[in-house]
Amino acid sequence: MPDLRAMLAGDAPVCAPLVLNPLMAKMAEQAGFEALYLGGGATGYAKVHLEANLTLTEMAQAGLEIRSVTDLPLILDAAAGWGDPMHIHRTMGMAEAAGFAAIEIEDQILPKRAHHHVGLEHMVPLELMAAKIREAVAVRRDPATLIVARTNGVRASNMDDALRRAEAYREAGADALLLSPRNAEEARHIGERLGPPLMHLCRPGGLAALGLSLAEMHALGYRILVDPSAPLLAAYEAMRAVYAELADGFAVRSRPPAGWEALQHALHETIGLDRLLEVERRTVETGR
Repeated sequence: MPDLRAMLAGDAPVCAPLVLNPLMAKMAEQAGFEALYLGGGATGYAKVHLEANLTLTEMAQAGLEIRSVTDLPLILDAAAGWGDPMHIHRTMGMAEAAGFAAIEIEDQILPKRAHHHVGLEHMVPLELMAAKIREAVAVRRDPATLIVARTNGVRASNMDDALRRAEAYREAGADALLLSPRNAEEARHIGERLGPPLMHLCRPGGLAALGLSLAEMHALGYRILVDPSAPLLAAYEAMRAVYAELADGFAVRSRPPAGWEALQHALHETIGLDRLLEVERRTVETGR
């Protein structure tokens, strides 16, 4: 697996799109991305029970499945780490065993609440979050594993509190810091105050909403950029449309039969069907 830590020394930010399963991972890989992000918010939406109900084991299982088809570094959105400092020991062990290259831990309360999705944050004291980071560093087995500390203070309290928390988390041993600037001005302020390495969760559509370029983000210290939702939203839109059309007489007329065949062929290429068929021809289907 490529070393994500080493990749941060490059001359451009590492861009990691959301993936939720092996198929999405292969599509992102074939599009040319060098890293991937398993998001908690999007996973919760896909399960229709929100991130607040996700477990460590199901996220580790998702990571295992994704890692089974790609060597790209995979970043885990570990929410609030599934517990207090003591619980972080199992969280780190499971994350590293599943092959994640980085783990993102935020300073929200546990159990998480659905109100996080509408902008109402409930943060733990700075000291408790710093203790979680220290424990994560202490039990990390692979020094290449990145520990990303996230604070939601920008929108939950104020910028000064968010910066104070971020500095404390860096002092506790975090390899990268994740704040949530709402605009270019805040992104610049955070970058100038904290410096690299920073991670940024983009709004749907990547940097388009922020109005800064990759080069500008890198100059400000942002080394990892993530779009945690656009692929899921786009898939939701496409699936909703086809279900609605199919429900009207159980016939999709917006795409001709040949179009479906071409799409099926593209899917086969993405999953590497020909490679698997070749294995069967060499082994169990040799007489045909």
